[in-house]
Amino acid sequence: MSFCDRLETLSAAELGRAVKARQVSPTEVLDYFVRRIEVRNPGINAFVYTRPEEARAAARLLEARLARGEDPGPFAGVPFALKDFLPSKKGWTNSHGGVRSLIREDPFDSEFTRAMEAAGGIALGKTNAPAFAFRGTCDNKLYGPSSTPFAPGYNSGGSSGGSAAAVADGLVPIAEGSDGGGSIRIPAAWCGLFGFKASVGTIPSVCRPDAWAATHPYCFNGGLTRTVEDSAILLNGMARHDPRDPLSLPRTEPDYTRHLTRSLKGWRIGFTPDFGVFPTEPEIARTVEQAALRFAEAGAAVEPISFSLRHSANELAECWCRAISVDTAIDLANWRREGLDLIRDHRDELPEEFIFWNERAAAGGISDYYAFNCIRTELFDALQTGFDDYDLIVSPTTACLPVRNATDGNTTGPRSICGRETEPLIGFCETFFANFTGHPAASVPAGLSRSGLPIGMQLIGRRFRDGDVLAAAAAFERIQPWEALYEIPLSRAIPASHI
Repeated sequence: MSFCDRLETLSAAELGRAVKARQVSPTEVLDYFVRRIEVRNPGINAFVYTRPEEARAAARLLEARLARGEDPGPFAGVPFALKDFLPSKKGWTNSHGGVRSLIREDPFDSEFTRAMEAAGGIALGKTNAPAFAFRGTCDNKLYGPSSTPFAPGYNSGGSSGGSAAAVADGLVPIAEGSDGGGSIRIPAAWCGLFGFKASVGTIPSVCRPDAWAATHPYCFNGGLTRTVEDSAILLNGMARHDPRDPLSLPRTEPDYTRHLTRSLKGWRIGFTPDFGVFPTEPEIARTVEQAALRFAEAGAAVEPISFSLRHSANELAECWCRAISVDTAIDLANWRREGLDLIRDHRDELPEEFIFWNERAAAGGISDYYAFNCIRTELFDALQTGFDDYDLIVSPTTACLPVRNATDGNTTGPRSICGRETEPLIGFCETFFANFTGHPAASVPAGLSRSGLPIGMQLIGRRFRDGDVLAAAAAFERIQPWEALYEIPLSRAIPASHI
């Protein structure tokens, strides 16, 4: 088997290095992944559309640059996918997560696209997401659900579930995600990937007419990768100061990849299975605890950490649903003024849960806004108090394993875990705290369940210490390499004529 027969096994950085070393051409790379998408995408429903001819034109331009001796960047010739949610590539289209009446042309590039193209990457297509990215699963009425490649028929996680499925199944080496409650980390957990969410202010988020629209909770642009190195290189391209973002911070880190070899000796790491509130499947809690204890092999002390939150997991999850619906309720009102009444005229395109929370948000008052801020402050204080004693807080990424896909375009999480009622949109995810507070966080593969489904471990770092999360993730990647996990989805048989 030649080098070019298994390009799907390479990380984005490895593939970029191979292209620059002239081991494989950008056009050969692109054609290879186009064929994989054609054959394998129907089984997992990761991509909603591709633009292969446009990508081939970009590949030919890149080949000309290489012939002139130029260095296109660390992701030279690497095909990448974009999330079909908000605008991400000028001239392409987005559906706001599978809402037919909202399909519009993208007026600008996302930060992910800008960074990837500056690093030599080539946009290939857009991936599935739920309507308005409003849940921790990936499904919608237009395109249907996406599956984790580890078990087709089980959900890939959301909201960046199409992107995660595409990377895990080797359809592209890297893909865009956005994270307003765990939407990078949740699908990373259910697809066995690395998913990193930066600190608030690290990656600019320019919103208009409301410059603060992505702050309650904090929403982030980012990516899904197989390796920590790929995410660190991506962050090098995405992290920058933009004066149009009122929360954007000056770039002080010269190179995030330098954190990949840092020592954890002397670190104190606090482990919690549930933050004291989440009902968590015992197998997940046990697997993540065993994984967390392995940080001791890197010289860190791993200890239990406890939280005394006043609100239940359901109350906190409902707070997230209400808070993130503020912006979408405003969008719905603006569209009504322009003549598009989405709920009245296109109700069948939307999940009923989305409609419920938007109507509740629109009917809310000052006391609701105050209650949200108080809950957000409670979570902020809890994490900050934890970081008085610990360098890192570790938990499961999700409290349950991937759920079965529904057949009606409305897959949700479980309504109960371990006999306790669970909010089904985000209440099974231990991720949204970091969106309320702005701390950097990541999900790393912790292992597989007895049934062969991926389990994710969440790492949360101090605010503005993104390098700490990358350092810890890279250390764990060395201690417990997860590369072998990908042989499970990649080994699924496909017709030899397509390879």
